Amino acid sequence: MTRPRHGAAPFHDLLAGHSRLTALALAPDGARLIAEVRSVDDEGTRHVPRLWEVDPSGARDSRPVAGSLPGDHAPAFAADGTLLFLGEREGADSADDKGEGQGTALWALPEGGTAERIAGHPEGIWAFTAAARDAGTVAYTAELLPGATDAGTHAARLRERAGIDAILYEETVAHIWRTAPGPGEPHTFVLRRGGAPVNAGGQGLAGSGDVVLSPDGSLVACVRAANDLAPDTNVVVVADAATGTGRRTFSRPGHQYYRMAFTADGTALVCERQREETHDTEWRVTLVAFDLASGEETDLLPDFDNWPWPGRAVVSPVPGDDTLWFTGDERGHCPVFRRDADGTITRLTASGAYSSLCVTPDGTTLYALRSAIDSPPRVVRLDTVTPDQHPVFLDAPGGLGPLPGTLTEVRTRADDGFPLRAWLVLPDGASPEHPAPLLVVPHGGPQASWSAWTWTWNPWPFAARGYAVLLPDPALSTGYGQRMQERGRGQYGGRPYRDVIALTDAALARDDLDAARTALAGWSYGGYLANRAATRTGRFKAIVSAAGMWNLEAFQNETEMHAYFRKIFGDPRTHRDRYETDSPHHDAAGLSTPMLLVHGGRDQGAPLGQALSLHSDLQRLGVPVKFLYFPGEGHTIGRPNHVRVLYETVLNFLDHHVLGRPWRRPAL
Repeated sequence: MTRPRHGAAPFHDLLAGHSRLTALALAPDGARLIAEVRSVDDEGTRHVPRLWEVDPSGARDSRPVAGSLPGDHAPAFAADGTLLFLGEREGADSADDKGEGQGTALWALPEGGTAERIAGHPEGIWAFTAAARDAGTVAYTAELLPGATDAGTHAARLRERAGIDAILYEETVAHIWRTAPGPGEPHTFVLRRGGAPVNAGGQGLAGSGDVVLSPDGSLVACVRAANDLAPDTNVVVVADAATGTGRRTFSRPGHQYYRMAFTADGTALVCERQREETHDTEWRVTLVAFDLASGEETDLLPDFDNWPWPGRAVVSPVPGDDTLWFTGDERGHCPVFRRDADGTITRLTASGAYSSLCVTPDGTTLYALRSAIDSPPRVVRLDTVTPDQHPVFLDAPGGLGPLPGTLTEVRTRADDGFPLRAWLVLPDGASPEHPAPLLVVPHGGPQASWSAWTWTWNPWPFAARGYAVLLPDPALSTGYGQRMQERGRGQYGGRPYRDVIALTDAALARDDLDAARTALAGWSYGGYLANRAATRTGRFKAIVSAAGMWNLEAFQNETEMHAYFRKIFGDPRTHRDRYETDSPHHDAAGLSTPMLLVHGGRDQGAPLGQALSLHSDLQRLGVPVKFLYFPGEGHTIGRPNHVRVLYETVLNFLDHHVLGRPWRRPAL
């Protein structure tokens, strides 16, 4: 088994402490490219963002933006080339006369100049995503308490609520990515040069900050979140940027819209449209265009079998040019695609997973972040027309150096004949003479794919410890056409589980893997499949279940996503068969494999009760179990020091049960 060199840090420590590229912004003239880089603070307890200057030509080294400070994030550019971002500055003018108070504010930083605060809000601005391409107009998201109309009245109500933390919900209570929503509702604010912020309306308690401006700054569009009355339908609102008055709304029952972009002439709005899953209909994602004059909605990708997922589409900045670029999962990659005005779609990249697309003013060059299973995100340059190209890599922080193994693929066919594939990470030294133990890691979602680098549930710390890691894409995975969704519809624990086992069998047919030493570890939906495996097979020596589902009936009542899951499984009082078929807890008597449970105390998506219930059943049945609990974490584990604890605990648990080594309690 591979072990760290004497005195060398374990790979998971290097991973937890490494800088991460998270976003790009390109200046209107294409001359400046800004990257957001998140680095671990001195205490090792959080990632702190910083803005870096990346040379678009690739001739110069990257460097921190002059005048930027740690904590600056969400970069964008104003029409005149001024860099905009969110951040805090100690001792900055609190603007109390405007009721803005302290906290995260919106700043403007001219090249070579000094940052100037241009907008603030009591308790801070929540999100910033939009600046008009051709006008001095910006839009951001900040919260207002019920009855408040602007920053001043919001500040007054905050003072009235001093010492009170009670919240009265009258609509949706929570959202999976917001740990403690309310009592304020996210609102869209528009700030025009020389004016006061205009409240352009609420986004709902589960507001996402999905806001865009038309190129001339005259219109603002935002998404109003679904609520309990229509949990599968949200609304796109287009408003006058000067007054906040609504102009048009767009919605369709059973569908939700995300990640909008105005066309270059401002006459249409391009959106990602998602048909919500039910027990009888599968997810379907496409790009649509709304004509703002007629209200007509046009499907831009009627014949595209995969999905424009998950990034925002980029429209051509050239007026009259209807070309757009988007990303979408495809067989273990997430390429960049170009859609021409006539509907022709061309794949531009040969490999890797792309995000944060930026296009130059003349429409000839793209900048993006590229990652892969074996590469963390890096800044790259592409041309906008050449099919299946390999990118030019630009200098920026985030490179990780050599990895402790190699990457290959496993292919097989499912029980219905559908072709399946998975990534396989092989540790250094794996061979027929020294076969490696295998860890199977199904992904979350379930609508997801192993196509990009991940920081929290990463395969390479396991490879550094000597494990091969299988990353299967079973039924309901993205990137394999709509048929992959159809074959998994209505059977959460059926065909997806069988696909994972089929890919495991195919991997273990290799002579450099040890079929007698295997384990399975899953997160979220992968945790659900781990729980499913624990009740269905004894082939694994150990199982790790992180943030998974155990009792689906109880889960549906506990999760903040209850309306979403009820559409998939139905009412448990009238559709008992679905719960009895798919809920692992009905098969608890089959538990025998040692398990490690991992859960965050603030997980609103898969609440803590799921892990506690499984833990109780394992103890009742005398099955060896350990429970790694993070009281302050949510659905994922984010703090760098917690990531270290996570990997060390999981690795030691696997070493003990798979390799027969003595159990070692992590020092922390």
